Amino acid sequence: MDKIRYGIVGMGGQGSAYAGFLSGKAGPSAPQCPPHCALGALCDTDPEKEKMCAGVYPEYPFFRDWKEMIASGSIDAVITTVPHYLHHEIAIYCLEHGMNVLVEKPAGVRAKDVAAMNACAAAHPEAGFGIMFNQRANKLYQKVREIVASSEMGEIRRSQWIINTWWRPDSYYQQSTWRATWGGEGGGVLVNQAPHQLDLWQWICGTPVKVFSKNLTGRYRKIAVENDVTMLATFANGATGTFITCTHDANGTDRLEIDLDGGKIVVDNSRTATVSRYLDATGHRVTETYLNDHLRMDQLADARQLDTQVIEGTDSWGLQHLTVMEDFALHCLTGSPLLAPGTEGINGVNLANSSQLSSWTGREVDNPCNPEEFARELDKRIANEGMFPTREQG
Repeated sequence: MDKIRYGIVGMGGQGSAYAGFLSGKAGPSAPQCPPHCALGALCDTDPEKEKMCAGVYPEYPFFRDWKEMIASGSIDAVITTVPHYLHHEIAIYCLEHGMNVLVEKPAGVRAKDVAAMNACAAAHPEAGFGIMFNQRANKLYQKVREIVASSEMGEIRRSQWIINTWWRPDSYYQQSTWRATWGGEGGGVLVNQAPHQLDLWQWICGTPVKVFSKNLTGRYRKIAVENDVTMLATFANGATGTFITCTHDANGTDRLEIDLDGGKIVVDNSRTATVSRYLDATGHRVTETYLNDHLRMDQLADARQLDTQVIEGTDSWGLQHLTVMEDFALHCLTGSPLLAPGTEGINGVNLANSSQLSSWTGREVDNPCNPEEFARELDKRIANEGMFPTREQG
């Protein structure tokens, strides 16, 4: 076997895009399907999606039941482009039946459900388990992570990410009754729009140990979930960080700043990274600690210089998704290490859970927070909606 045949569960916007990429039917401007990936089968419960697939993808098997697709022999791996609450359920079934599974983000809503999925993966190492963190394939962020991890610029002192580039009007939220509900999605911007940044922030800067958050629900929108978040995090080395996101800024900002002892990294619009390293007047690299020890305020402008490096990102949309699929396929075929292991999906879910619990209780919480306390608080909100039953992992 030299290809992994993917079965897509859920033919909504994301699933349809993946089907187009893997089948070569996404159009002439789309990235080409990588050599070790192929489309194997499609699955959806919606009759309209079935009709669409019959017209666009007649040569591929279609299933109404994802369990039947898994048992069909038509596929080697599953991609779960389904509502957030279903990711862990499908993944656990796949793993228990020896089927490779690539989970869409977020890994889940409740960290305890994701923990159960991870435990299942540990018990079934014969099956591949990955997550669609396609931004990890962004060469710009890979380079930033490489610089930080090398420690050449010293320890991180502070980081902040303002990510408001996903304006959503009321009409967006009104497309479906499940959208922007606690029972249907499990939250708002933290589980729908921002999971990639929650992952990248921790992938690059480390995992926070404490979180204090102010999350506003229905800010300027007719919804009951959070769409305006200001999170303050504390990291293991004592560094602080902020994560700010919302869906009501029509002129949004995407800016990551990482302040290190030896300089600063600024990423704008996920396209350009400016790396500034401190130099002394003689051109030698120094740290802010050195500047503090040797300069007065009136000497800084003359004595401190900057060595500035600009890194441009050139990836097109879709290429990063296919990069993760190819990476996962090679892992399944050869055992090569994963760029985005499925077990790491819990990091972003933990941080989102901690942010929500902090906001709901008005206190700083540990990260990870108490999973049972979070689940109880979430279930209260689902019950108050009266639209969806609580979803407990049995």
